[in-house]
Amino acid sequence: MPIVITVGAGLLAFVITLLSGLWMIPFLRKLHFGQTILEEGPAWHKSKQGTPIMGGFLFLFGSVISTLTGYLVWYFAYAPETVSPGATSLMTKRLVAAMAFAMLYSFLVGFLDDYIKAVKKQNLGLRPMQKIVIQVVLCSLYLGILYWMGDHNTKLDLLFVELDLGIFYYPLMIVFMIYLTNAVNLTDGVDGLCSSAMVVAMGLLWFLCNRLPGEGGEGFALYALCIAASCLGFLFWNFHPAKVFMGDTGSMYLGAAFTGIGIAMHQHLTLVLIGIVFVLDALSVVVQVSYFKYTKKKYGAGRRIFKMSPIHHHFEMCQWSEEKIVLVFSSVGLVVGVLAIICKLL
Repeated sequence: MPIVITVGAGLLAFVITLLSGLWMIPFLRKLHFGQTILEEGPAWHKSKQGTPIMGGFLFLFGSVISTLTGYLVWYFAYAPETVSPGATSLMTKRLVAAMAFAMLYSFLVGFLDDYIKAVKKQNLGLRPMQKIVIQVVLCSLYLGILYWMGDHNTKLDLLFVELDLGIFYYPLMIVFMIYLTNAVNLTDGVDGLCSSAMVVAMGLLWFLCNRLPGEGGEGFALYALCIAASCLGFLFWNFHPAKVFMGDTGSMYLGAAFTGIGIAMHQHLTLVLIGIVFVLDALSVVVQVSYFKYTKKKYGAGRRIFKMSPIHHHFEMCQWSEEKIVLVFSSVGLVVGVLAIICKLL
């Protein structure tokens, strides 16, 4: 895809997200869609009470509009000369499927959860089982659509080796997709952390998609770049002290888009390494809860490994500033992601 279209779409995504905050944030405040802070959270988070949620709509609209604009310009001006009609059609369908998957995830899981929180003024939102059922249906539907489009590949890519799992590939991918999407959601607990980590992750995914021939990665690369640029624009409003939170509306969208692109490109282990910040943040919750239950059963009182989970809160409790957490976590994601891509492309 010509660099002028890529850069233009990225700039459009950044500008739309940045400028739309001027009217959307006051609008959310007017609706009293504010965040309710959990009692067990860090005490200093109480100052964030009432900060508008659902700010994810800023980068959702920014990334979708810019991606469609850039893709349509490429489709009508350049595609007929550079790509066969069949390949262009398949690329379009795969891109639309990934974008639809991310938006449905955002609305059916994220927005509903945020809406319940905003209306009832509590952090419970959707019940866990309700979330799981919706996510299983959405992930199954997405995998089914990819299969219908001709993607019958059931190999698990482990960077240096591939394992053909056959029919077991699909249930494993459903679990993998749900874990990774919710991992992104869990990372949204410190001002600017999720959006900064996603700028890095989507930037790396854009680079990778551009260098994997025969996978129709040009469309996914454009989408990834537009999301990265939109998150960069969102940081203007979300960096500490945050004027708006992305909410589940935003984090579920980002998680589904990140996962959806990686699954369609069959970059399983590479996706994990690029998204290492999200993976480890969620893993810290699993470890903390498991260890607490084990020690409670064995000793009669639960014990903790971390001061608080997800692990970014542990570092908060260790007196790290939110800015330091964002910088360190994003840097770790960048270093690990770059090394993963180098290994993949060697």
